[in-house]
Amino acid sequence: MELEKVNTCSLVEELKKRDGVEVTIAEPYQDEEIKINGPAVVLVITD
Repeated sequence: MELEKVNTCSLVEELKKRDGVEVTIAEPYQDEEIKINGPAVVLVITD
């Protein structure tokens, strides 16, 4: 399976199930503030 061919929404759904993944959802027109104590990788995915 080539990950380049997997759509983003499927990748995100799989990552949400993994240990060590914290999900914060900002609804449309809602500001959200996230505090990080690293090490961390922050992905902002706009769908």
